[in-house]
Amino acid sequence: MRPSHNWLDELPRERLLVEMSLWSADLGRMSDEIGRVDGFADLYHLDVADGHFSPDILLFPDLVRMIRRSTARPLHVHLMVDDSILMAQIRQFADAGADALSIHAENRHVEEGLGLLAELGMVAGLVLQLHTPVTVVDRFLDRLGILTLLGTRIGVKGQDLDGQATARLTEAKDKIFRAKHTRRILLASDGGNRRHTVPLLRAAGADTVVLGSLAFNDPDLPQRMTWLHALPQEA
Repeated sequence: MRPSHNWLDELPRERLLVEMSLWSADLGRMSDEIGRVDGFADLYHLDVADGHFSPDILLFPDLVRMIRRSTARPLHVHLMVDDSILMAQIRQFADAGADALSIHAENRHVEEGLGLLAELGMVAGLVLQLHTPVTVVDRFLDRLGILTLLGTRIGVKGQDLDGQATARLTEAKDKIFRAKHTRRILLASDGGNRRHTVPLLRAAGADTVVLGSLAFNDPDLPQRMTWLHALPQEA
């Protein structure tokens, strides 16, 4: 099961997109979890971490391959790995069925990584940690389909949204607008996305937010999605 070749351009533009984080799903019942939320997800977010670049060890290619068989929604892999394995991991997760793959601006081999993603025909993404200036994206914007700004420290669940997160989103949104690239670039917010913060992130410019417990633990998911879709983005 795969999305269409032009899935990025086909995603809705008039509302906030829902990027479901499968880190928050019941990993022992992954197929059932996907079946439960698939009608509400615009795309899925899959965190991959090696225990070095990020403190956790998360997800692996065989699990992504299984997820690929369970949904036709786009799979966006967020790769948090050391440079020594970066290129190999890009190839492994591309082979497992990822449609988009984001590497970190803090990796040393960003140029090589983005080059490989283009070679493999994948949507390329870049992720910025809180300490990384938004200005670093300037040289890469014309190669990206997704730009993700972390709103919390990397790889740790349950943190509150950092106070600078919304201003950083606004700065990034302005850069994307001013660049006027012909390709679509989604601006994503990842981390600290809760009921009281998501409206602020949307207003600051987020096109998509990475949802974990806010989606998977909600007792009324249809109502939650209606609320999310109605959130306005400031002009």
